[in-house]
Amino acid sequence: MRMPPFTLHNPNNLEEALQIAAKLTDSEEDFDWVAGGTDLLPNYKWHLNVKKHVISLARVSELNELSKTHIGAMVRLHDLATSDSTHPVLAKAADSVASVLIRHSGTVGGNICLDTRCYWFNQSEQWRESIDWCHKCDCGTNADCRVIQNQNTKCVATYQADLAPVLMCLDATIHLASAEGTRSMPLNDFFELDGMKRNVLKSGELVTHLSLPEDTIEWKGDYQKLRQRESWDFPEAGVAVLWRIDPNSSLDLRVATTGLESIPNLHTDETNATVSEWNGEDSINNLAEAIRKSVKPVQNTWYAPSYRRKMVKVLTRRACVGLLEELS
Repeated sequence: MRMPPFTLHNPNNLEEALQIAAKLTDSEEDFDWVAGGTDLLPNYKWHLNVKKHVISLARVSELNELSKTHIGAMVRLHDLATSDSTHPVLAKAADSVASVLIRHSGTVGGNICLDTRCYWFNQSEQWRESIDWCHKCDCGTNADCRVIQNQNTKCVATYQADLAPVLMCLDATIHLASAEGTRSMPLNDFFELDGMKRNVLKSGELVTHLSLPEDTIEWKGDYQKLRQRESWDFPEAGVAVLWRIDPNSSLDLRVATTGLESIPNLHTDETNATVSEWNGEDSINNLAEAIRKSVKPVQNTWYAPSYRRKMVKVLTRRACVGLLEELS
């Protein structure tokens, strides 16, 4: 399909980008930010919620910094996956995103802010028109959700990005900026359980970077992913497990999931219960079952919800192999 027309803005620095965004917001003109463009531009070609203005961040060098505790929003996924500064589990998650070509263009900020996906939504305009519109892209028709019908109040499109669960387990803080100032919050508080709204970003606001605690290197773990094709696809389910064992053999444990609901989830209650009643492999089995019960996938990706829930249990156990070995 042909790309619809829009005005492209190319600011040279962060201040200029925020000023352009503020002017568009004040004039009530819709716009999108574009970083690598690997998700936004294909969606535009499919005529999915196209805006009249697009602000490119390609020239905003302030967003490119990468260190052990600082990850700029414009850091390329390839650079994150291959840098010596990147935590090994985060590097593995970054390396699992899509293909080599896309990782050279896609960015950290773009992956964190990835649009939610649903097979009623991520189709061509002609396909969607032929079977009627969906709630997320209703083209002014006030269409109902095609997944959970007769509710027409909330979109259940699925968040299918890989970096968020690992960063949540590493206790990352996300930093936002607009012409009005800056604000920060735990990454876990950034997402909203609505496939249309997706996160707490306000109009004119963008992600500048993520910061990690100084003790990040003390955490070990793994990221396991279910997808249709090993070389390409979004996660149908993703599980990050990270742990830290102090000299007194006291265990800290964190588990987060992605690809199962409209937000990634940090499973604090389940991990707290596991640590408080630790009993080796039995505890891992109980944890995996608890995570399986807690996730609520719906029928809007290629694999059935029942299969994805079963695989969450499998992925959790796989991700905990290193933990059992370390404690044995």
